[in-house]
Amino acid sequence: MNRPSKVVAGASVADFKKAEHMSKTVLRVLRRPWLWGLAAFLVIGLIAHNGWSRLTRPWGDQAVHFEPAATTCDASGALRYCVYRARQGTNGDVLYHLHGRGLDERIWNDDTYLTAMLQAQWRDRGTPPPTVVTLSYGPTWLLTPKGARPESGLLDDMMSRLPEIETKIGAPRRRLLMGESMGGLNVLVAGLSRPQSFDKIAALCPGVYVASPFGPLPQTKAAIERTGASPKVAFGIWLLARKYLADEAEWRRISPLALIERAGPDFPALYLSNGLYDAYGNYEGSRLLAERAAKHGVQTEWRPIYGGHCASDMASLAGFLTD
Repeated sequence: MNRPSKVVAGASVADFKKAEHMSKTVLRVLRRPWLWGLAAFLVIGLIAHNGWSRLTRPWGDQAVHFEPAATTCDASGALRYCVYRARQGTNGDVLYHLHGRGLDERIWNDDTYLTAMLQAQWRDRGTPPPTVVTLSYGPTWLLTPKGARPESGLLDDMMSRLPEIETKIGAPRRRLLMGESMGGLNVLVAGLSRPQSFDKIAALCPGVYVASPFGPLPQTKAAIERTGASPKVAFGIWLLARKYLADEAEWRRISPLALIERAGPDFPALYLSNGLYDAYGNYEGSRLLAERAAKHGVQTEWRPIYGGHCASDMASLAGFLTD
């Protein structure tokens, strides 16, 4: 029968026995020089690995040389926005920019981002650009009409806030939309749902999918294999859709491939681009959208790119937005 451990100054006899055992183990290690050598080798290897990792990481970024636009930022309800005006002057149009996932309303002047290349294009052409308003509801969001999900309704909210913004910046000559990735899908939803409100839509690498996120699993699996999409990315898209949409009927209310079926020549001019090897699997849907838009008489510019997600042709985009 084991006796209860005695408590000495807050520690039990068992605790002291454990400490004694650890001490003996350390002494045994110290009596074996080869273990010292092994430990030294491991430490040196770890230091070398970290040093090599630092050495082989990129040492900088390929920045774009451009003159950043003058910036003012504000908020309207949950919508945050920044207004960007080129210092060489603007042309009277307003371009609403809807950013990609993980970004925010301050991305327009980032000298490592595609928006800097666009500004440099306008500068080099001597073309006055539009006033740009970058909109954001946070790092990740999806424009949807009000539906069953509590998070839905951002499309209605955004559209109701544009007049307020324009009372501050001035009424636009033309109202334009541009977005990339998540923002590319969002500008298509806004522009194709409310075509009377916009003159042009530029969607870069937009999240346009033939397969519904509410479809059967074999259909989703086939789409991932067919498009070369990353399964991890596909699962993320599936989760995003179900956060803002309740079912297939709600999905069809925002699917660009469904919205374009009601289009006609009076719809906004459309610019679409996508990389062939887009890990989000967006190439297939974007190409099909361009074909359907042209079939319905929509003025359409389709730019297929040999590259990955959001590889873009800045020269043609710059022309589309200012012509």
